[in-house]
Amino acid sequence: MADSGVLLDTSFFLRFLKENDPLFKSADGYYKYFLRKDMPMFVSTISVGEYCVGGDASELPLKDLQILPFNFDHAKRAGEFARIIFQNKNKLKVNERNIIPNDSKLFAQADVEQKIDYYLSSDSESLKIYGLLKSKLNPRFQFIDLKMSYAEFFGVLEFE
Repeated sequence: MADSGVLLDTSFFLRFLKENDPLFKSADGYYKYFLRKDMPMFVSTISVGEYCVGGDASELPLKDLQILPFNFDHAKRAGEFARIIFQNKNKLKVNERNIIPNDSKLFAQADVEQKIDYYLSSDSESLKIYGLLKSKLNPRFQFIDLKMSYAEFFGVLEFE
């Protein structure tokens, strides 16, 4: 599992950094699990930008994260993803939001980077978009919904 990495999206950090959030316990569980398993955790420069709208980058646990800059290969794949998303926007029944282009960029990073096998998010709109992409382009990474515990997702016993 040490070779399998995870891209943590902005919604993960919003939950993880707020102890009174209903999903804090789940986020904390995943974080500790990834550390125990020496699983590389990535944060995209896109997520850093989103986080900094309401927070400060110094609040992110950067010592445990690998920064993933958005590059040319990511941009090409993001274009493919965004085309599918926009062509099927009405079928998706997602809430109108401007974040869809960022979803496609983050998904592209997870898909292009061979060291990333998982994408962790609590964003249910993002999960709908992933479902569409899975049916049309079959991205190589798995979406982890933060609403599911790490023990349930990975099929392991929980540690306290």
